[in-house]
Amino acid sequence: MKKQLAAGLTALAAAALLAGCGGGTAQYADGTYTGQSEVYETVDEEEEGGNGYGVVEITIKDNAVTDCTFTTYEPDGTLKDENYGMEGGAVANRDYYNKAQKAVAACKEYAEQLVMSGNVDDIDAISGATINYNEFKEAVKKALKDAEKK
Repeated sequence: MKKQLAAGLTALAAAALLAGCGGGTAQYADGTYTGQSEVYETVDEEEEGGNGYGVVEITIKDNAVTDCTFTTYEPDGTLKDENYGMEGGAVANRDYYNKAQKAVAACKEYAEQLVMSGNVDDIDAISGATINYNEFKEAVKKALKDAEKK
């Protein structure tokens, strides 16, 4: 009985979440969809180049997001991972490295929140990862647009 109730509540919450993603009327086809944000440029004059872009992959089943991954990349396509914020393979500036790694960790949290809430507009930005947040929202909306049933 508890499993049935939990499954029903999960399906209901997921449907409500996706309704929020698509303005309440969108229906989504089952499958896996990818969205990519535009390249976000750094506004800090001390940093070189742009900030990069984000790529989201979402899986939809029965009109609900059942899985989501979000990764971010440098403008040149280099994955932002555990080495992001290092210089020459070493931590040259501990504060910068910690900030960079906080942004990397936020990617997983944004993806998990989307699966839990189902509505990208209900996800709050994480302090220190606002650019990732904007990239995430843009990429999710593009993926959902591709998933819409025509």
